[in-house]
Amino acid sequence: MFFFTTGTEKHYIMSSEQAFNKYSDMVWRLALSKTASRENADDILQDVFMKYVHKKPKFYDEEHLKAWLLRVTINCSNSFLRSPWEKKTQALDDSFYIEMKETSQVYYEVLKLPEKYRTAIHLHYYEGYSVDEIAKICKSTPATVKTWLFRGREILKQTLEGEDF
Repeated sequence: MFFFTTGTEKHYIMSSEQAFNKYSDMVWRLALSKTASRENADDILQDVFMKYVHKKPKFYDEEHLKAWLLRVTINCSNSFLRSPWEKKTQALDDSFYIEMKETSQVYYEVLKLPEKYRTAIHLHYYEGYSVDEIAKICKSTPATVKTWLFRGREILKQTLEGEDF
């Protein structure tokens, strides 16, 4: 990683290998939370980093890079979910196995939430983004993101009530 300047602008550069090593887990987890499939998350991870390699985007800082990766992941996931192939196919098995650091029952319940709640909760609690940042990433308003978080937490509360952790 390094900075370079063009005229009066300063740009942040990270090699594709460095970006992949640092952010692939984050991209994969978000893709998994959107698609609920390991295989689809793998495909989206590949698509996101292929876009990074081909477009060679310029960033102002590392946060700009991270936000770009999250936005591209959301866009690729949404495109995948809207694709005719996805609409006309069904999974062979409704259950899926997740190899992640988050092995608690809570994360499995988060994956069962409707997509908008799942995405907001994932970005807020697992990636550490604020409501305003999530609103920008999801191209929504902060009030809408707060609603998604509230409703997602309510569903989780009802689902997990009485569970022993």
